[in-house]
Amino acid sequence: MKATITWLEDAMFEGESGSGHKVIMDGPETAGGKNRGVRPMEMLLLGTATCSAFDVVSILKKSRQDVTGCVAEADAIRADAVPAVFEKIHMIFRVKGRNLDPAKVKRAVELSAEKYCSASIMLGKGGVEITHEFTIENE
Repeated sequence: MKATITWLEDAMFEGESGSGHKVIMDGPETAGGKNRGVRPMEMLLLGTATCSAFDVVSILKKSRQDVTGCVAEADAIRADAVPAVFEKIHMIFRVKGRNLDPAKVKRAVELSAEKYCSASIMLGKGGVEITHEFTIENE
């Protein structure tokens, strides 16, 4: 896996993934930025939540669950001192589908957290407390 970060101006950078996708990251005005892009720590949180949601949907599909939607919300608390690392992350999965089995949804969330989501497992090994919950909306 590869990433290239190019400084554009002030506190704004362009990130390009190894697969050729680009994203703009920028800092707040208080840090010399213009608030024209996502912050780097927000990007880390977005990536972690996406990694987990991808797993949950994939596991549910493999479990033959008729999943039609999934929203993952991640709420992070950062340290007050530098480095302002994540101390806690709480994720809520709002899973939608037809006749979803709550036990299978619970198991999908657990498997993502414990076995499959590289991002959250890596952060957890680094001392971040990560908790999960889910809701189900049957259609």
